[in-house]
Amino acid sequence: MQYPDWIWHNGTIKPWADATTHVMAHALHYGSSVFEGIRCYDTADGPAIFRLTDHNRRLYQSAKIHEIDIPYTLDEINAACREVIAANGSTTDYLRPVAFRGLGGFGLSAETPVDVAVATWKMGKYLGDEALENGIDACVSSWQRFAPNTIPAGAKAGGNYLSGTLVAREARRLGFREGIALASTGLLSEGAGENLFLVFDGALHTTPVSAALLNGITRNSIITLAREAGLTVVERDLPREYLYLCDELFMCGTAAEITPIRSVDGRQVGAGKAGPVTRRIQALFFGLFDGSTADTHGWLERV
Repeated sequence: MQYPDWIWHNGTIKPWADATTHVMAHALHYGSSVFEGIRCYDTADGPAIFRLTDHNRRLYQSAKIHEIDIPYTLDEINAACREVIAANGSTTDYLRPVAFRGLGGFGLSAETPVDVAVATWKMGKYLGDEALENGIDACVSSWQRFAPNTIPAGAKAGGNYLSGTLVAREARRLGFREGIALASTGLLSEGAGENLFLVFDGALHTTPVSAALLNGITRNSIITLAREAGLTVVERDLPREYLYLCDELFMCGTAAEITPIRSVDGRQVGAGKAGPVTRRIQALFFGLFDGSTADTHGWLERV
């Protein structure tokens, strides 16, 4: 991977290689970090960051859950995101703000300083260049999501992603592009790092936040855009077998954007390609960046 030249680290733009932390940092041993993934798109009016403030608000919400005191304001982190994009001279980037417990005392409850960084790099299509057009093959993982009142799924925390790593690596090992996890109830949760939408008779069905999933910004955007376009959206518990029976299926997230799923566990979903509802949602979403969908919510924040 070719790394960018600059990174924002603890209040300063510095060379990428200089943004280091100690091997005994609390976050490295205990997963005590919170982060966001944000995309910047080229638009007709210049580069814009998609829902920058909403993403970084969630960063602070995740930090609150885990008692991580971020030593910068929301406005300062927003400014850091813009600053690091400008420093690297790019306009279509993936942004990664991260706050983590650094080097201090030892032990789970140790008091440590909180380090903050904002990185940016070129990502492209997370699940492959052809994924948005042709769809992917997925499988249901043998690994389940955490049970309620154990690890809070509502926080976008580093430690949570050990679960997604197991799901994703198992899927790749078995020859699938991505994995889908069940909740501790045995009902559907989400993908390794993406939310799920199933289509039945033209209506979108998605699992609720109580199903051990992260309430994704892209998920929320799709629900909003779909309802404004007159589509029915239902949030409800869904059993595993509905993955095989739905008319269409797609996963969504900042990295994955809107990726159709053409098969699950070797069973073809619908016509085995992106269906009309999925195409409609893709058009509404990507239309925000080419101007064919009006940004009535102020989601595009200029660099």
